[in-house]
Amino acid sequence: MPIPTATHVVLLPVKPPAQGKSRLASLEPGVRRRLAEAFALDTATACFACPSVAAVLAVTDDAVFSRALVELGCAAIPDGVSDDLNGTLLQAVAESRRRWPSLVPAALLGDLPALRPSDLAEALAAAPAGTPAYVADADGLGTTLYTASYDEFAPRFGGGSRAAHELLGAAPIAGELASLRRDVDELADLRDAAALGLGPRTAAVVADLGLL
Repeated sequence: MPIPTATHVVLLPVKPPAQGKSRLASLEPGVRRRLAEAFALDTATACFACPSVAAVLAVTDDAVFSRALVELGCAAIPDGVSDDLNGTLLQAVAESRRRWPSLVPAALLGDLPALRPSDLAEALAAAPAGTPAYVADADGLGTTLYTASYDEFAPRFGGGSRAAHELLGAAPIAGELASLRRDVDELADLRDAAALGLGPRTAAVVADLGLL
């Protein structure tokens, strides 16, 4: 069987873990930080195990945590557009185009602790060539992945991002893709992710803290 060609670069925005997962308000700040770090590292690890992914560019203002991402194999740059996810991604895609002009950029949320490389590969393979496309989240309102050519890259993450992406002509990527759709904002989401199978770092934090 031929080895699939690595065609994509994943753009992975990572809010500084100390600020991340604010909707897990019932948990202590230190716990939220540990979870946010584990989510991002497990997401990045799954990306590297996906045969379609040639590179991962992480964007974060946490200089210490960026070293952990680099140790995994990510390239990392500081976030020059803090508190504006779409602005951050536009910065990232410009840097990606400079480094990897032949690859297709794919923006991916960093809170997908159950992500399976096979689901990511299926989604990237199903994305229409040359056309912006997205994967809706499990709730059907948001977006966990957005991909487009460099010339057409126009992400619209945020509230109601599924509708916002469709309004700009992005095509929905079909398929079950359960692990790719399951981002984690609340404890109920973490339970759903655990049912799919958590990545090793998240599983270790959950077990250590007895969260579920």
